[in-house]
Amino acid sequence: QELIGDIAGKLHTGRSRNDQVVTDLKLFMRNSLSVISSHLQQLIKTLVERAAIEIDVILPGYTHLQKAQPIRWSQFLLSHAVALTRDSERLGDVKRRMNVLPLGSGALAGHPLDIDRELLRNELDFASISLNSMDAVSERDFVVEFLSFATLLMIHLSKMAEDLIIYSTSEFGFVTLSDAYSTGSSVMPQKKNPDSLELIRSKAGRVFGWLASILMVLKGLPSTYNKDLQEDKEAVFDVVDTLNAVLQVATGVISTLQINKENMERALSHEMLSTDLALYLVRKGMPFRQAHIASGKAVHLAETKGIPINKLSLDDLKSISPLFGSDVSQVFNFLNSVEQYTAMGGTAKSSVSAQIDHLREQLKKLKEQA
Repeated sequence: QELIGDIAGKLHTGRSRNDQVVTDLKLFMRNSLSVISSHLQQLIKTLVERAAIEIDVILPGYTHLQKAQPIRWSQFLLSHAVALTRDSERLGDVKRRMNVLPLGSGALAGHPLDIDRELLRNELDFASISLNSMDAVSERDFVVEFLSFATLLMIHLSKMAEDLIIYSTSEFGFVTLSDAYSTGSSVMPQKKNPDSLELIRSKAGRVFGWLASILMVLKGLPSTYNKDLQEDKEAVFDVVDTLNAVLQVATGVISTLQINKENMERALSHEMLSTDLALYLVRKGMPFRQAHIASGKAVHLAETKGIPINKLSLDDLKSISPLFGSDVSQVFNFLNSVEQYTAMGGTAKSSVSAQIDHLREQLKKLKEQA
């Protein structure tokens, strides 16, 4: 009013805090989600390109935190890249559904002065206009969807962080974090603590809490606007800041960590090839259930003799099944093991390369849609 006089009073004509505040929140989130999307895609790209470079590295794969089968290091990296790609697609869905203009809905009943909502939509670059004024001033589905996306994203980042924390311990020694993403101990000078990964893991709980909080706020509200809805801003602002920080730190960790190939190779054990022994018999015509039992007998026999399974003699194996032949020695080779998993999604080099190509194409599409 000091600048343009009484005409300033017309700026608020037909407008309500109720439709203005939800419009402002959508405008803020639309910009913020684009930044988050960029950071997320950079993390995915970092994982994919690292997988392409280190595709020949083999290490143990784990189930129940016990050695299971040999896999490529790239298969591990890509497992996280694939999960994060789903998150990126979900974020795109949130952005599309959120891009509906509520301005012009008034306090709850709509606008009485025949405002041109199509002009507003065009000027503010929304894709469409809200259909019902009562719903428009109170719906916070887009906030819940964003926090749900953020929750799933943090679950995936927490899992990746936990994996790398385990792999970085002296007991595993598979990876070494950069000093930039680690700290020493105030008491024990030999320590190198994975603080960056631990903080990523801890931030997951913070984000989960905001989702639960907003759901509890919304579940008790009657229709249209209530002051309770101001709680959505604190949740959104904090989660946006958290995701931006966490994604950049995660990208930094992945791009700078060093792998210890020798330790990975030393951790491979021939007992991990017991499934391969069963598959050998399957290829000789034995049903898998029987082959699984026969392989289990070989494991037990090796344990009884106190030797690794690959040191069993051919006679030992023939005592379990006459289908064992001299070519069984080829089973106890870790490269041969990973290379047999050629089906789509497997850990053979051809399959991993196909995954890398597919993810690169997906990243291109995601960037175009951003």
